[in-house]
Order: sequence, then structure tokens, then C-alpha cells
Amino acid sequence: MKNLFSQAIAHISSLFNGLQAKRFLAVVLVGFLVLTTNINSGRDDKALRETVRERVEQNDAQRPKTTGQWNREARETEDSPGERLQKIGKESAEAFKEFGSGYAEGANKTAGDVKEGAAKAADNISR
Repeated sequence: MKNLFSQAIAHISSLFNGLQAKRFLAVVLVGFLVLTTNINSGRDDKALRETVRERVEQNDAQRPKTTGQWNREARETEDSPGERLQKIGKESAEAFKEFGSGYAEGANKTAGDVKEGAAKAADNISR
């Protein structure tokens, strides 16, 4: 009986030691990959910057879209605090409406993709 317990404990401890070795190996492998790959390759891509800028500015709305634009507008306006709050409220409502329309478009596309996937799965099952 004692021998059975000692064998079980030895087996469990060898499993834990094996897991620690596997974790260490995984950490070393990930570290090696991170250190040897060129992470900064896209950082200086001017075309990417322009594409992002165009996407931010693609909407015709006259409200600010970036934090810098919000801050600049706040410094430039000499509106009373009440007028400024009304303007912020209108701009926020416009932004939420814009976000909601994008969310609805994405949800509709996802629902369509799910429907197509379910139809394909049903066809595969029926065959």
C-alpha cells in the first residue's frame, strides 16, 4: 500500500516537472520569436497613415472626430458653457447615430454570414 502511494506521488510530481519544462520552453520560444521578428516594419508606413487619416475623415459630418480636434475646437470657441454643452450634446448624438448605423450594418452582415454557413452545414449533413 505504501509503495502504491509513493509511486502515485512520484508519477504526479514527474508530471508537474514536465509541465514546468514545457512552460519554460514555450516562454523561450515566444521570446525568441518576438526578439527576432521585425516588429517596427509597419511603424513608418506613410501610406498606412494616409489610409487611416482618410477613413477618419471620410464622413462629411462637421463634428470633430479626433481628440485633438475636440480640444482645438474647445480652445477656439468662445461660447458660454451652456452653448458649448448644447453643441457637445448635438455632436455626441450625431456620433452615436453614426456608430449605431455601422453597428447595424455589421450585425446584418454577420447574420447573413451565419445564415449562409448554416445552409451549407445543412447541405453537408443531408448529403
